[in-house]
Amino acid sequence: MQESNSRRSTGLSRAQMLMLGGMLFSMFFGAGNLILPPLLGLQAGTDAVFGMVGFLIAGIGLPVLGIIAVALVGDIRQLAGRVHPVFASVFIALVYLTIGPFLAIPRTSSTAYEMVKPLIPQGGDSLVVVALFSVIFFAVAFALAIRPGMLSRILGRFCAPALIVLIALVVGAALFGGLGDTPAPVAPYDENAVSGGFLVGYQTMDLLAALCFGIVVATNVRAQGVTESGKVAGSISAAGVIAGILMALVYCGLAFVGVAMAPSMPDAANGAEILAASAALHFGEAGSVIVAAIFLLACLNVCTGLISCCAEYFSEVFPRIPLPAWAAIFAVFSCGVSLLGLDAILAFSGPLLGALYPPAIVLMVFGLFHGICDKYPRIWPWTVFATAAVSAIAALRDAFVPDAWIFLDALPGADLGLGWLTVALVAAIVGVVHSVLQKRKEAETKAE
Repeated sequence: MQESNSRRSTGLSRAQMLMLGGMLFSMFFGAGNLILPPLLGLQAGTDAVFGMVGFLIAGIGLPVLGIIAVALVGDIRQLAGRVHPVFASVFIALVYLTIGPFLAIPRTSSTAYEMVKPLIPQGGDSLVVVALFSVIFFAVAFALAIRPGMLSRILGRFCAPALIVLIALVVGAALFGGLGDTPAPVAPYDENAVSGGFLVGYQTMDLLAALCFGIVVATNVRAQGVTESGKVAGSISAAGVIAGILMALVYCGLAFVGVAMAPSMPDAANGAEILAASAALHFGEAGSVIVAAIFLLACLNVCTGLISCCAEYFSEVFPRIPLPAWAAIFAVFSCGVSLLGLDAILAFSGPLLGALYPPAIVLMVFGLFHGICDKYPRIWPWTVFATAAVSAIAALRDAFVPDAWIFLDALPGADLGLGWLTVALVAAIVGVVHSVLQKRKEAETKAE
């Protein structure tokens, strides 16, 4: 009892904090995260440092703050519900679909195939081979998703450590190999590398994921005896710093691999082929085999977890369809999307995430300061709806007519992809004014 009271007053111990930081790292660290930094390094070239600054803000800073925001408020339903109940239902569904069958789940299969492809005999890289690989991959993932304990017992003990060892080997080999002539940056880093890296950081999808499983982290902290809200948030923040440092080291190392490989493969389209080429260059055929095996296991692990997570959510929302049926639906749909290829999935992810991330960022910021924002309740719908509207318009333009000019392009920061910030600030002011006027009217009505 005395130990429990001590934890309530002091928070987690150092050992517990390190374990929580490691858990956060594992939750954020998926195989999909590995393919973005190498491509950033290759494309940003001489501006890779600036590109990584923006990427780390979006890929690490926002997710950690998102977890804290959800922990402070309760869960994503309570956070999004402050805007409107219907918005909460639609937004949460879109988040799960995005981190599930629309993007993240198909990306696991496409990424795994990119790493296995160098081992396929010449002429075997055909649509039939790709389809066969995807069908087998998702069949195994589905079987494990409805028996999640099996995957944890078989792969959980060695998959993540082996993946980290592989990264250390590939990055270490690139470091010792040195750099050649680093090329000049290309789009999207040639105009402003920081904003380019920030927007690419959306594709980690970690902020969206953080809004979904932030409550899991908070529950874990409370289960260890820390119950005061301030101490819970403090423990999560400290663990987030630990996880953030680990992620930053991994991301920066992988970006260096991309910079090192830029002279030899300047036209690379995704980070998976960059890592495969680097491993083959430094370790020969053995490197390609190791990369393929570890990525296959990592992607399978992530894919299974996402199918299980999405199926569980939608089976709760639509209980007439059992969880195994939802898992099968997501596996089959994701298998079809994966046949588009990794490059197509990454290209499609830009507009979709461009529409979802701005309102998610607004929700995260308001969640961090919910004590103040709740005093002005109209600030939630005004700001989030306005941000979502302009982001959706810009995303539709980017997806279908990317060269077309729209009125949003006249906003400050629009050339950096951040024009929505101006709209959010104006809408927040309107929301505060609306709240004040509404309270004054209610007070006058009561007085009468």
